[in-house]
Amino acid sequence: MEPRIAAKPGRFTESVIREMTRLCQLYDGINLAQGFPDFPAPQALKDAACAAIQADLNQYAITWGAKPLRDAIAAKYQRFTGLELDPEQHITVACGATESMMAAIMAVVDPGDEVIIFEPFYENYGPDAILTGAAPRYVTLHEPDWSFDPDELAAAFTARTRAIIVNTPHNPTGKVYTRAELEQIATLCQHWNVVAITDEIYEHMVYDGGRHVSLATLPGMFERTVTISGLSKSYSVTGWRLGYLVAPPAISSAIRKVHDFLTVGAPAPLQAAAVTALQFGDDYYQDLLAAYTARREQMLGILSAAGFRVYRPAGAYYVMTDISGFGLGDDVAFVRRMIEAVGVAAVPGTSFYARPEPGRTKVRFAFPKRPETLAAAGERLLRLRDLAPAAIR
Repeated sequence: MEPRIAAKPGRFTESVIREMTRLCQLYDGINLAQGFPDFPAPQALKDAACAAIQADLNQYAITWGAKPLRDAIAAKYQRFTGLELDPEQHITVACGATESMMAAIMAVVDPGDEVIIFEPFYENYGPDAILTGAAPRYVTLHEPDWSFDPDELAAAFTARTRAIIVNTPHNPTGKVYTRAELEQIATLCQHWNVVAITDEIYEHMVYDGGRHVSLATLPGMFERTVTISGLSKSYSVTGWRLGYLVAPPAISSAIRKVHDFLTVGAPAPLQAAAVTALQFGDDYYQDLLAAYTARREQMLGILSAAGFRVYRPAGAYYVMTDISGFGLGDDVAFVRRMIEAVGVAAVPGTSFYARPEPGRTKVRFAFPKRPETLAAAGERLLRLRDLAPAAIR
């Protein structure tokens, strides 16, 4: 008799994003599936990490984050959002935004509670809710602009709702929530006494003159918002796994307890180095945005030329596409064939939906790559037209 396996893992699959990365490696393909850069991190940041290791900052930091890093996070939030944070009460450093999200949900949600999640969603959110024993309730973001129906959102709130997850700028669609949309969410959170957990890891990647609005800055929301961000995306160090949470004192205290028993703490020398990144000047963020704007335009041109219908992202570094015109099968079959036949990896749309039907015609591409990498992918993607029906040519 085989040992019994818990029921919870049976309610979700392994990460499809990471699965596509492994398949891409088998075919020596170009990985536009997983969202990580193929270009160097800032030299000053790398130098700071090397210096921290050489200075023997190699033992445990304070569980909830080294004080110089928490001080730097507080200074950065004051600079960009106007929020005045107490590093001793409001900030927790964790092992990436991924652990941050899990710690936040575990801190505020009990088994049997409900968590509202906008769909499509970053693939971790549903499993995170399930692992806490909560029931996810999904609210649809409708293409082409990925807006939500205010009535559908209002109907999702019940007496059992404990939290809502808001990801802005949004993975996978690139949606940037407007202030008006966030105000609707805020009104419902306050009415139903619900905590908002916001994933703002792409906060510095907002295009076309748009503006990132942090939900915690809206009236009455700091007291009921957990704001998550980190180093991975803005500073091109996805492998460092440094994230942080900002929350009011009572919620921070609960988060710190959960975090302590999940991972104890984030890497001490990398925490020391992160202070350098958080102190970069405005020119760094201007250059970052300019570079990603150029990559976005290059990626949109490549995908359009190859025959994809593209949804223009307002933020983050992904493009969601429609593959209906290719006639090469559903999203999973399409991506597998694309990897095997032309050597480019992307993510099947169904991995971002609880209900598979809306995702079967969608595929997500990541563009945090060197221009020459994107150009090489573009040359390969043009060969998809030779595989597709005549209608696409």
